[in-house]
Amino acid sequence: MNREFLLGAVALGGAAALIAGSYLLETKATVQAAGVQAPRFEVDLMWPKPLPNHWILGNVIGVNVDSNDHVWIIHRGASIERMESYAQTTPPSGDCCVAAPPVLEFDQAGNLLHHWGGPGQGYDWPDSNHGITVDFKGNVWIGGNGRGAQPARPAAPAAPSAGGDDIGPGAFNDNMILKFTQEGKFLMQIGKPGQSKGSNDVENVKGAAKLFIDKATNELIVADGYGNHRVIVFDAETGKYKRHWGAYGHKPSDVNLGRYNPDAPPAQEFRNPVHCAELSVDGLLYVCDRPNDRIQIFKPDGTFVKEVFIEKRTLGDGSTWDIAFSKDPKQTYIYLADGVNEKIHILKRDTMEELTNFGDGGRQPGSFYAVHSIATDSKGNIFTTETYRGQRVQKFLYKGLGPVTKKDQGVLWPAKK
Repeated sequence: MNREFLLGAVALGGAAALIAGSYLLETKATVQAAGVQAPRFEVDLMWPKPLPNHWILGNVIGVNVDSNDHVWIIHRGASIERMESYAQTTPPSGDCCVAAPPVLEFDQAGNLLHHWGGPGQGYDWPDSNHGITVDFKGNVWIGGNGRGAQPARPAAPAAPSAGGDDIGPGAFNDNMILKFTQEGKFLMQIGKPGQSKGSNDVENVKGAAKLFIDKATNELIVADGYGNHRVIVFDAETGKYKRHWGAYGHKPSDVNLGRYNPDAPPAQEFRNPVHCAELSVDGLLYVCDRPNDRIQIFKPDGTFVKEVFIEKRTLGDGSTWDIAFSKDPKQTYIYLADGVNEKIHILKRDTMEELTNFGDGGRQPGSFYAVHSIATDSKGNIFTTETYRGQRVQKFLYKGLGPVTKKDQGVLWPAKK
């Protein structure tokens, strides 16, 4: 009797162990099937704090985070509408509002710390500023894509592409890059207004979209950009030209490619604009070829590595606007701003596979109207800016890693508490 009882107990215990083990395996498989791990975010509804002096923002066209985790943006005050700016007419037509100074610096709490920018002595301020970068020494770099006075267009131009490929040589005023201190003191200018001779001119840029400074070499890497079809590199201390290249690492040309066709073979040239150039910790340069819906990856010397297409059937302004890296030591993830589909794509950097995305079109917090630029701080938070009538900067709080349960997350509204 006792022997039979013991044998039964052992059998039941073994069965229970098998059931428990099976349950754990099934649970693990369910978790794995729910999706790979990816960073999670939610919008910070209260960031930044209201600006003083009835100031408002125009097209917010650049964002960067410095070594103190201060957030820098640059915007275009001239883009605000007449009915937004009654207070700056002569005489004032009302109490509100006035365009804020072009360059604004915020702390982590969203307080405005400093502001400056605009025309001054010794340099040529862009007609249409574009992009802002604070380098490892604390210097502030600014590009521009202003076209100045436009030449007369022919009655029937030959199939122009989105982004301005049909604009001829000399049509861009902003052929320069500016370098300032954090207090706004002018330090250096590369290039002169209206002087670009095209994509192989080594003295001027032409509509520089974004700037990156390589700490290891003190080189300035430029996505150049709106008028040219290239990446160009200068010495960040002297402004001396170092090298440049076009798509696939080839010598660029200014041939008109016509409109982007997602069913055609990949374009052998960059289209305008070449919109970002970001260097990773392992020495790979990621270049946003915006209207071609692709990122091309290079070594810093211009050697082509590979390319990847994102939302390949996106037309108009294209899908690849700007990128930022996650803040883990290996920069495991890429955050890609897509101003047409109004999303932030989260990519696994080693495979360039899209894991998930967030965002949608709209004006509420967490939604986007032409999300343009993106940056991350040391805590992993994301900052985005919006151009056109978006006219704002937003903060998305990093909430750690979690399983990906769906590809399109939509607007990341804060969770109920």
